[in-house]
Amino acid sequence: MTRTAPAPTRRLAFQLAFIFSAVWLFAGAAQADPRVLARVDGAPITEEDIADALQDIGPGLPQKLDGPARQKYVLDYLIDLRLAAGKAKADKLDQGADFARRLDYYHDKLAMESLLNEVGKAATTEEAERKAYDDAAKANPPVEEVHARHILLPTEDEAKAALERVKKGEDFAKVAIELSKDPAGDGGDLGWFTKDRMVPEFADAAFKLQPGQISDPVKSQFGWHVIKVEERRMRTFPPFEELKDQAARFVAQKAQSDLIASLHGAAKIERADDSGNLVPEPAPTPSATPATGDQTKPKTP
Repeated sequence: MTRTAPAPTRRLAFQLAFIFSAVWLFAGAAQADPRVLARVDGAPITEEDIADALQDIGPGLPQKLDGPARQKYVLDYLIDLRLAAGKAKADKLDQGADFARRLDYYHDKLAMESLLNEVGKAATTEEAERKAYDDAAKANPPVEEVHARHILLPTEDEAKAALERVKKGEDFAKVAIELSKDPAGDGGDLGWFTKDRMVPEFADAAFKLQPGQISDPVKSQFGWHVIKVEERRMRTFPPFEELKDQAARFVAQKAQSDLIASLHGAAKIERADDSGNLVPEPAPTPSATPATGDQTKPKTP
């Protein structure tokens, strides 16, 4: 049974995911002699500077801004940054207590990112990736799915009338478009789903049908359904090669989360309660390994 991690651990996991959405893209060995792209009063701006800036501002850039236009935008930003920073230093705006406090924050942030990057890289081995994949595959055994359409109507008589039209040869999708009260789907199309994703009455009826078969009217809490099954299949877990990158990210992020949890456990941490008194933080409980299968909520046709 999956346990829910305490608030500090969950929050740290979210922070790690956010940080590494940028860090992972640009982590790697530094170039021995990075190419100089510009100079500001003699000081170079290199490709490494562009990569560093992208870690900071990249997630906020428009998606349509790519290729040379993206690099030019970031280079322009760095030139402006150097010019404005030079002016700020000349005006001694970098010498106050507030500046020093914020500088300490960014120093700690970069140090944390360096540590977590190293931990993630060390943990990401072929063996660890295979184990993460195998655990997820065991948690997601093959399961049957059907691809179905339905016509949803408020009364049994209306459902019987719709069924009669289909039995006389009218196209099911056409009748669904004309009559169904379900606004979702094209011609009543519900796509592929497993039995647990539908309300029980609907699921029981749908999974008794073979491709091409149509049900009698079925009542659920939403009304009366006429169901047509288009296809059936067994959904199997994707092969390792397709999920290798996801497995690597999971292994790295789990190692990082475990490290943070261990640091919490070894440290004395106190937090202010509602009265302003400092009280010890509860020791974090390691979270269970999550499954990587379909976690969507049941549909309600």
